Amino acid sequence: MKVLIPKQHGAWAMLVIPFFLGMIGGGAHVRHIPLFIGWFFLYLAAFPLTMMVKKKKTAFYQKWALIYSVPAVLFLLAAVWTLPALVWLGLSLVPLFLVNLYYAKENNDRALINDIAAIIVFAAGGLAAYWAGDGRLDGWGWFIFIQSILFFVGSAFYVKSMIREKKNKRFQYYSWSYHLILPFLSLAFGAGWAIIGFIPSSLRAWLLYGRKLPVKKIGIFELLNACCFMLAMGVFLLNI
Repeated sequence: MKVLIPKQHGAWAMLVIPFFLGMIGGGAHVRHIPLFIGWFFLYLAAFPLTMMVKKKKTAFYQKWALIYSVPAVLFLLAAVWTLPALVWLGLSLVPLFLVNLYYAKENNDRALINDIAAIIVFAAGGLAAYWAGDGRLDGWGWFIFIQSILFFVGSAFYVKSMIREKKNKRFQYYSWSYHLILPFLSLAFGAGWAIIGFIPSSLRAWLLYGRKLPVKKIGIFELLNACCFMLAMGVFLLNI
């Protein structure tokens, strides 16, 4: 039986990096194990659920939604059992998932608003990981959450400007404008010297736009860029 894996390869960085930063900021705890496993399977389950909304191969996607949802629920419940307050964070993400379902139903998954809704959900993984480690939620947890959103929204702008919107001059200016203010937004929300993790994002948005790069190469560059962000933020959090 062929395993069903989501096709959005860039989403893996969004899944892992905020969570990893949350662990660094809040400190490692044994509850991170069930929390991450549950988070991982929840991401896997979200894909067949959105495909079911599109009414494509409904029986096939129902099967995989069930296969992934069962371990997701079990492991997340194990994490929530040790820190019940996490359930409030989970409930707060439901409206954002409904946004994703709406755009899936409209067959407009690549809409920027849909991407931003998904990015906020992924960034909340960092919030949850920080909370799970520290046992409480303070300004540093929100710092990780906001910085993750700022970075990955920039990634969404850039990738769209290079692929789906590459002939859209207006979108090009949106991307350039966002990346112009991105380091300053990061700094305004407390990045300090970790602002250097955002510099490669701005440079690649300006310097690579218009170049005929294969989609695979664009993806590799984005992975390297995400690693720069993670490294800068990780070192910064270790030294606060």
